[in-house]
Amino acid sequence: MIHLLRSPATKEQIADMLEDLETYIKLAVDVERGIIAGGGTLHADCEEVLIEDGSKQEFIWDADWIPATKEIRYEALINLRPRHKNRSMRILDLSIRAKVAEIVGKFLEGK
Repeated sequence: MIHLLRSPATKEQIADMLEDLETYIKLAVDVERGIIAGGGTLHADCEEVLIEDGSKQEFIWDADWIPATKEIRYEALINLRPRHKNRSMRILDLSIRAKVAEIVGKFLEGK
């Protein structure tokens, strides 16, 4: 199940988002609007939820979050964007990574 988060996730929402992959959650993070869509099996599905809500693709970055360790993995095929100077599946820009980490911390880690 994919949830669009505008406020910190509840335990039930985190359980729902873990339903498909069990140990980690696929995320799409809108670094401009400061919101997250998480869950499901594909980053693209999360990204679609954000776009349908009004996000612009250029501000969406994808990651995975592992609740057990609170680790963020910044790799996803959708992050491969040469025209945005990201020539890797990994988010290369440290300022974008920091924004993703801040938003993930706020909505999933209660920071």
